[in-house]
Amino acid sequence: MPPFLPARSARRGTLWRALRQLRRRFSDAAPTWYHADYRWPSTSIEAARGVQPRRADFVWWTLSDLGALKTSEVRKPIRAGYDLLSRVHHADWLQSLSNPETLARIFAIETWDVDVDALMSTIRLAVGGTVAAAADAVRRKGPSFNLLGGFHHAKPDGGGGFCALNDVAVAVASLRADGWRGSVAVVDLDAHPPDGTAACLPDAWIGSISVADWGGSAGVHEEVLPRGVGGARWLDAVARLIEELPEADLTFVLAGADVLTGDPLGDLGVSIPEAALAHRRVAVALRGRSAVWLPAGGYLPSAWMVFANAWLAVHLPGETVPEDVDPLSSHFASIYPSLSERDLEFDLDDLGPGRARRLLGYYSAEALEQGLEAYGILPHLRRLGYGPFRIAFERSESGERFVLRGDAKGPPEAFEVLAEAVLDRTTIQGKPVLFVNWLSLRHPRARFLASRPPLPGQEVPGLGMAREAAELLRFMARRLQLAGVALRPAWFHVAWSARSRFRFVDPAIEADFRALIRDLGHLPLRELTEHVAAGRVCRDGQPWRWVPGDMVQWLDDPEPADTAPTEATFSLAGPEM
Repeated sequence: MPPFLPARSARRGTLWRALRQLRRRFSDAAPTWYHADYRWPSTSIEAARGVQPRRADFVWWTLSDLGALKTSEVRKPIRAGYDLLSRVHHADWLQSLSNPETLARIFAIETWDVDVDALMSTIRLAVGGTVAAAADAVRRKGPSFNLLGGFHHAKPDGGGGFCALNDVAVAVASLRADGWRGSVAVVDLDAHPPDGTAACLPDAWIGSISVADWGGSAGVHEEVLPRGVGGARWLDAVARLIEELPEADLTFVLAGADVLTGDPLGDLGVSIPEAALAHRRVAVALRGRSAVWLPAGGYLPSAWMVFANAWLAVHLPGETVPEDVDPLSSHFASIYPSLSERDLEFDLDDLGPGRARRLLGYYSAEALEQGLEAYGILPHLRRLGYGPFRIAFERSESGERFVLRGDAKGPPEAFEVLAEAVLDRTTIQGKPVLFVNWLSLRHPRARFLASRPPLPGQEVPGLGMAREAAELLRFMARRLQLAGVALRPAWFHVAWSARSRFRFVDPAIEADFRALIRDLGHLPLRELTEHVAAGRVCRDGQPWRWVPGDMVQWLDDPEPADTAPTEATFSLAGPEM
């Protein structure tokens, strides 16, 4: 484990080393298809629908960090052409996918959040990955993986449920066009019926375990279970499906994560270990046979772990991803050493009079742009419709101001502020820290949803990259040889978002903060933060005001211990107050 990446636990370090040693026993793993553009180019799909846009990234980054999947074993897909798509989908439907309204309906997002070119590129790349994985599986008579796919609701003449094109059907059509005449089976472990796949592949054997009864699809061996049924009954159903599974020449496995307990659209009451057990059993049944594994649905932050474990079920049976792994942090840590000190100290002479030549006396504008590119920030912003970019530094009374602007491809004045931070060095508890006086991530092209109005202090919707920003600040502090990152949250929701890694320096404030979450944390975050901002919260029956103190994350303490909440009781003020 690199020395710049703090171990979150001795258990994880031991497991990672063991996985690496086990991995060395295998000369080759199943080819795995992945592309950086598998990340969904939407800022509302996660907040509004629970879809983790980085899901494929998290699987690849984690398997790579574990030493289980080598870069040489990862294949880059090619976008499926319309000549191939038309073998499955009707021309009218394919033409409709150029309309933002059609894609907005399929993905249950607003039209303003649809960049047709970017979104269709992601979808067609995923289809191309499944096409290539199927051809490889047939050729090798073994397993292949695609980190995005399983769009089982797409029919020849329509789509829905986050499925615009049916990648499984297109893959079969591609094989048929090349003369392959083998039999096809589909093991669909997503929590929803494979209505689209059944409509596209009437000759395939399709087995499904679903939480929803949509009336059944012709030819589908379907078992419908009640919501929250539990992992034991679900595993029994999987066992029955495996018994019925024919020895097809090519089998597609949809390892859907929406079966997990608490999934807002599925929830069969299955735990992550139970899902991993099911996938190990499927992997055993398919050993020595052509198979393509696809992630399908999943609408919890932990959904990515299900498919990462499915990959391990094929290659390292019995091993699973550590529950406390943080793929984004680990990925940034792997990039950190590639940005050399010399690169970061590169300077420009044309920053202009009155401007800081280097942010915090260290980073040049050129170096920061290189870093934002390397960490994947600028590539994603381009997919959201921004670029080229401008970076500027300015001095202010509260610190040094960093501003990232991007061209929104609009009128000449459309260079909008996308990110802004005011940073300073200070000392807390005798230790030097990077103090964040202000941080704003802005998506000017976006619109607030009726279901998600602005939070207090929010002018435009965010970029959906708060986690990336937090990691960048942490590694900036490390680069500057500081002990931590600190902030003073002006709003309750800022402290709430930072609570997993930051703690209030004042134990009394931290104890009250924990008690407030204990007593009123059942309220929606927006509602609670508005109550706090309006002074409608009482402490032991007396009016209470949010008086923020400094919060800090120490770099040598990545998992700070929780402070016990105070015994005081927090409640909402009555109407008379």
